[in-house]
Amino acid sequence: MLLALGVSAAAPAPLYDRIEHAYADNDSVRIHYVSIGDGPLVIMIHGFPDYWYTWRGQMDALAETHRVVALDQRGYNLSDKPQGVESYAMPNLVEDVAAVLRHSGAETATIVGHDWGGMVAWQFAFAHPELTERLVILNLPHPRGLMRELATNPRQQENSQYARDFQQPHAHEYLSAEGLAGWVNDEAARERYVEALGRSDFEAMVNYYKANYPREPYTEDASPVVKARMPVLMFHGLDDPYLLHDALNRTWEWLERDLTLVTIPGAGHFVQHDASALVTETMRAWLNQADAVRQ
Repeated sequence: MLLALGVSAAAPAPLYDRIEHAYADNDSVRIHYVSIGDGPLVIMIHGFPDYWYTWRGQMDALAETHRVVALDQRGYNLSDKPQGVESYAMPNLVEDVAAVLRHSGAETATIVGHDWGGMVAWQFAFAHPELTERLVILNLPHPRGLMRELATNPRQQENSQYARDFQQPHAHEYLSAEGLAGWVNDEAARERYVEALGRSDFEAMVNYYKANYPREPYTEDASPVVKARMPVLMFHGLDDPYLLHDALNRTWEWLERDLTLVTIPGAGHFVQHDASALVTETMRAWLNQADAVRQ
């Protein structure tokens, strides 16, 4: 009917054309981020090998009710690429997120992370509970669960060979933008990934593993438990070949608040793509319900 009357609903411009770009500063390291929408702040953190665009399936939906910020972690795309393994130690990655939060002008945020972004999100929540409204984790078990499985589960040990490879000298010399973008199924998106990863620093990428991933001999975490104090939503694609779902067991013992755990058969490591609609709608409903309860 609209077409018959000569009126049509305009399709939204591509996400790339509607986002705003900004940079936050953490001790002279500039962290690039994009933002869209208004409302309570949601900060989204990508993993390896990725950049802010990994959240393209979620950003528009969440931006209907929230201000959505997606950052490039240091070493990736348009963020700075400091030299040295120590530059990629977890405290620096955590403070990058804190810098983005401060630069956004918000007092708190929901922190969302996938893969290495998930590890940073966990550690941010432990280090800055006063800044963390809620926590959303995609395919990255609680750090204690991962360490337990590395210490006791031969399958997880075997499936972590890639991490041990990245910890070797000169590992970055075997990486390429085209190879790293090979997991991206959408052809147009893959072209953007090749460009973004081509701007990235391959040595920085493997430095995440050298600085932070457990090394052999693997042991369980015997340090005092620091419980996450905020509600947690976790997604886990059960076909993830790198981070096995066994590590999810006992997660609830390390949390003070409620845990919503969504396991997705048939989805792999990049669950935000493999089950995009389910992840997006679940995340949106969970955030909006929490906002309604808070009000």
